[in-house]
Amino acid sequence: MNDISNLEDTIKPKSDQLNADDLLTSTLNVTITGVRRGSADQPIIIDIAGHMPYKPCKTMRRMLIMVWGENGKQWVGRSMTLYNDPSVKWAGVAIGGIRISHVSDIKEQQSFMLTATRGKKQQHIVKPLIAEDHTQVINQFSQIQEQSERDSVWLTYSPAQQAAISAAFNQQQEG
Repeated sequence: MNDISNLEDTIKPKSDQLNADDLLTSTLNVTITGVRRGSADQPIIIDIAGHMPYKPCKTMRRMLIMVWGENGKQWVGRSMTLYNDPSVKWAGVAIGGIRISHVSDIKEQQSFMLTATRGKKQQHIVKPLIAEDHTQVINQFSQIQEQSERDSVWLTYSPAQQAAISAAFNQQQEG
């Protein structure tokens, strides 16, 4: 508790979601573990491994639907890079907001002209994110039969590996 070698945790906002201020000092590569409906103001909640949920703005929702499709179930297990764009405006004031720079499961960079403000469009570019291949970890985990062993092995996996295993299991259940 008295370690002062990294004070980043002292500036994190108290919230139920990932905020632009959480990304002041770095970008964040995340793996999606779930997608669900939210409120009228924030209609999509994206659960991400190891972090608070991400509630994308309409512009980023449009971009995700354009690159990954409208079926949120298919987003689970995919990855993206989030960053703080300080030029994002709210009520005409630049306050910063979360943007997506890279996504997995696309072959080449894509560019979109999306609404920035009423009557104005802005270019948004998203690049391919080369996600880790978790095939070996998924195969190893699926071979474990005993639940207690599964539980102990699960704890040794990274959040990205856990998300990949969960996504593979969910696909198997749906298929």
